[in-house]
Amino acid sequence: MLELLFAARWSPYLAGAGIGLLVTLAFLLSNRPIGCSTAYLKARGMLGMLVARERTASTEYYRLIAPTVDWQFMIVPGIVVGAFLAAWLSGTFGLELVPPFWSARFGDSLLLRWGTALAGGVLLGFGARWAGGCTSGHGISGNIQLSLGSMLASAGFFLGGILVSLALFGVPGDEGLWRFV
Repeated sequence: MLELLFAARWSPYLAGAGIGLLVTLAFLLSNRPIGCSTAYLKARGMLGMLVARERTASTEYYRLIAPTVDWQFMIVPGIVVGAFLAAWLSGTFGLELVPPFWSARFGDSLLLRWGTALAGGVLLGFGARWAGGCTSGHGISGNIQLSLGSMLASAGFFLGGILVSLALFGVPGDEGLWRFV
């Protein structure tokens, strides 16, 4: 069992079962779903409390969701630390400013790579707020509750991801059909 911690790739079935147990525990212990986008808004609220306390405190959102460090907020640093530990324990950890897959398609410009990542992050944040939750919130917590809205949002996430992937990288072995850029 210990060798699982050192594996380069984990079984998706075991990982899925682990996520299912985690979501079940979250609901049992706190009656709250698992998601990441709320943590970013809580961080924004904490910064807002430092700069403009009255205005932030009077915001309707922050009256409902307190900008505090709690278990939901700690999911985001936990993801980063967990990913680092998994890569380090498996011996696959490495730093890449521009991944080879990206470089082969778009070149090795650090500015382009980071600018694209920033734009993608902003769009993802906007979409998460517009959809009322992020991919983990809808895709895991919402679907486990059989929420129709979460199922539709998840279908949109997958469809959007497939279309963007086809537009940027094409179909393997077919260099012209799906290339839009």
